[in-house]
Amino acid sequence: MTFRDRLLATIEAARPVLEEPDVLVVGSEVPNLLEPGAAATLVVSQDLDIGVPIHCHAAVKRRLPEMLIRFHPSPEEPSVWTPRSPDLLEVNFVGIDPSRDPADAYVFEDDLLPLLVFGALSLLTAGKEIEIAGTRVRLPSPAGLLLEKLVTDRTGEKGDRDLLVALGLLMAVGPADLDQVDALYAALRPEFRYAVRSNLTILSLLEQRTGMPDPRPRRAAVVALLRRLEQIDGGAA
Repeated sequence: MTFRDRLLATIEAARPVLEEPDVLVVGSEVPNLLEPGAAATLVVSQDLDIGVPIHCHAAVKRRLPEMLIRFHPSPEEPSVWTPRSPDLLEVNFVGIDPSRDPADAYVFEDDLLPLLVFGALSLLTAGKEIEIAGTRVRLPSPAGLLLEKLVTDRTGEKGDRDLLVALGLLMAVGPADLDQVDALYAALRPEFRYAVRSNLTILSLLEQRTGMPDPRPRRAAVVALLRRLEQIDGGAA
């Protein structure tokens, strides 16, 4: 069974939650779903991240029993739902709180579905809705997710994976998305803008890692975005 088959099967199995209003697919699978035909060629993780805005936590919680036939919550980490079949991916629930600073993080406590709320996810806004595997899936705007991947420190293998997701998003954006990147970037505090530029520099130098996509052919696009953002900083100086 291919990774794409497992991804689509997981989306179908998570339909009760994914079709709740304002719920987003976030993380590494977004560039896969943005590819023509959801080709899913960027294989950097084996899970599906579902972003749950805090205001719709109760609605999502009510739909969870419908997923129990295909998944079960991890005893150690209840926000992680483990598949009952190897044909499915793990599902990770994360919280979105638009009121939070990108540097914040907190735990939204709940007996059934506690959520780790990452402040950087406050950069996300709803983007396009697609239908895949018979399920309506909402994606975040590529610009917001791109900056979310670049605004925090990325180190080690996990950091490389996140930067490759940023690269996949960069390959999917158009001129209007880049204008939105400009606007979001300009609104960030200086330390966050520095983090974005630093991560783009790392990405521009990243070598291929075993089992991960090769970033080297896309370096020119990374450098072009870095220069574009440096112009914004120069204009603000």
